[in-house]
Amino acid sequence: MAFDLNAFSPQQLDALITQAKQRKTTLKKRKPIAAVRKKLTDLAAAEGYSIAELFGGGAPRSAASAPAARTSATKGRKLGKVPPKYRNPANKAETWTGRGKQPLWLAGQIKKGRKIEEFLIEK
Repeated sequence: MAFDLNAFSPQQLDALITQAKQRKTTLKKRKPIAAVRKKLTDLAAAEGYSIAELFGGGAPRSAASAPAARTSATKGRKLGKVPPKYRNPANKAETWTGRGKQPLWLAGQIKKGRKIEEFLIEK
């Protein structure tokens, strides 16, 4: 954040310096963020909650619902191993399941005009 200090009058500069000193004093009085985080986490755990439940939209925790809440999450879930569907003819070790981003070797071949079906692994 840069200011053009040449555009400020002496009174404006004094006001800016005063505000900066006040802000610096306020920041110095604060505890380190790690200490505050630990304190909040400990307090939430002592009351039977997690920080995610309190601030991040988690469901209330109980013995019966805790495992169900973890398994119903869709973000970051693992779908399991899938056999490869496509193989690079130039390097048999390079394969692709058809999930996720296309590998560079396949994208390059398709750009050259080849069809994706040409790389299918015969079953």
